[in-house]
Amino acid sequence: MPEPAIVLAPGKFQTQNGKTAHGLVRGTSRFDVRAVVDATCAGRDAGEALDGKHRDVPIVASLDAALALPGARAKWCVVGIATHGGKLTPELRALLRDAASRGLSIVNGLHEYAADDPSIAEAAKRAGATIVDVRRPKPKGELRFWSGEIRDVRAPRIAVLGTDCALGKRTTARFLVEAANGAGIRAEMIYTGQTGWMQGSPYGIVLDSLPNDFVTGELEHAVVSCDRERSPDLIVIEGQSSLRNPAGPCGAELLLAAGARGVVLQHAPGRQFFEGFESGRFEIPPIAEEIQLIGLYGARVLAVTLNGEGLDEKGLEAAQVALRMQLQIPVVRPLEEGLGELIPVVRRFLVETK
Repeated sequence: MPEPAIVLAPGKFQTQNGKTAHGLVRGTSRFDVRAVVDATCAGRDAGEALDGKHRDVPIVASLDAALALPGARAKWCVVGIATHGGKLTPELRALLRDAASRGLSIVNGLHEYAADDPSIAEAAKRAGATIVDVRRPKPKGELRFWSGEIRDVRAPRIAVLGTDCALGKRTTARFLVEAANGAGIRAEMIYTGQTGWMQGSPYGIVLDSLPNDFVTGELEHAVVSCDRERSPDLIVIEGQSSLRNPAGPCGAELLLAAGARGVVLQHAPGRQFFEGFESGRFEIPPIAEEIQLIGLYGARVLAVTLNGEGLDEKGLEAAQVALRMQLQIPVVRPLEEGLGELIPVVRRFLVETK
């Protein structure tokens, strides 16, 4: 059963840095989100502030206000933001120390571990609270190398890749799984980031916290385990960053080590430069080139999904029409339209890969 939680997003809920909080507000089977803490938009419903959909999750200004809410007897306090370098800011340290001293257990997905902060660890120990640092990897002796077992996996795999990082690949992957299951296609998701674990997906890895030698083996093991234990009709794998983002190239692992032969490619037509490098020196390559590159890896782009960052509604719709004409494949706006349009595409892919 989901356990009650408060999500910390101080000053960041309505920014890209709040993407973990966004995922938890949109849906999680691991936690029952009772409140989001962010003084900059306190008083609003988190769902309405995020995408205009009321979700009965209040945004409050402080941890005190969250704990004072009727029925807000939370067990967990979850870090819901990404910070520069994945570091615990002084503000977050103070919030987590306060939460732990009140007996709230901590879930932290940043690169810097909360359990390594003596003051937070001591506060948790005194109050009998737990600290879960999601990015802390298993001991190296428990990590796996790639074995080739992926060749025995029965379920076809679709990877949700992107042309950049911070585009919404995880959300699109979840929407695709939900749409498939709603259409009678038994689908499972493989998460590759900390938010996927927080949302309750049972299979996956936190890719960017693993030593590089073990990434492909751990990814393979997650896919193999999912196939053996759930026997799904389809496995959807969440992507990270992009194939050609120089700050964090990623995606080949999903195509080669995990054997994904179908790709849904997430793209932001209003974004010209790689996220975090808007100075003008690192331009995102044309999407048609990305589709060709994916083809060279032996996979096929089944559809393009759009992130509307930097565009108004009319601008996004115009970009959608233009890309449909250019690419001659389905182009969908997941947040605005859902992914029901892709179900016939998925069905054809399943037939073709049998």
